[in-house]
Amino acid sequence: MMTLESQLQEIRNSTIKNVSADILDVMLAETEALRRQALEQNAPKLGELFPQFHLKDQLGNEVNLADSLSQGPVVLTFYRGGWCPYCNLELRAYQQVLGEISARGAKLLAITPELPDASLTTAEKNALEFSVLSDPQALFAKQLGLVFTLPESLKPIYQKFGIDIEAHNGKGVFELPVAATYVIDKSGLVIFADVNADYTRRAEPIDVIHALEKIA
Repeated sequence: MMTLESQLQEIRNSTIKNVSADILDVMLAETEALRRQALEQNAPKLGELFPQFHLKDQLGNEVNLADSLSQGPVVLTFYRGGWCPYCNLELRAYQQVLGEISARGAKLLAITPELPDASLTTAEKNALEFSVLSDPQALFAKQLGLVFTLPESLKPIYQKFGIDIEAHNGKGVFELPVAATYVIDKSGLVIFADVNADYTRRAEPIDVIHALEKIA
């Protein structure tokens, strides 16, 4: 089975090949600017207690961290939206290892700033069998220090690509989370953390499984 990274690399290569140099320069420059903000410095870290949340899933059911942890460890991954090809690859990669995650007594949850209708579409499109939680205006992700606002320079580029952020997040809402994946043990402590300002980079599912194995 191909690694998630190898699949992400294929999209990166395609982007370099098919996107004009001036647009690519803007995209890379904005990613580097976001990296310099070092959002991960304020985000939850290994050994810290992960903040509680109450969010609704794609079917309208309320999900909270405390109840989820009462059943076992939680794998939590943040994604930008169903419009993002890198996010869709990540979600499908985690769906492929959902059985292995469940076998280790853990629950997999995804969090997105997409509105419930959009998160339901994303879940259906990717045939996801785990909960996708809607975090309107990325308020919870913002509490964690994971959020940035889509730069003005990228808005016309995204529009050119046919990406309508407001259709997914709500009118005037351009807040997005950076790529972040956590494994939280039953006591609520972070035992694995991967936060990356580069949206083309994601935590490898096998690393998440290895983290779960350490607490099995």
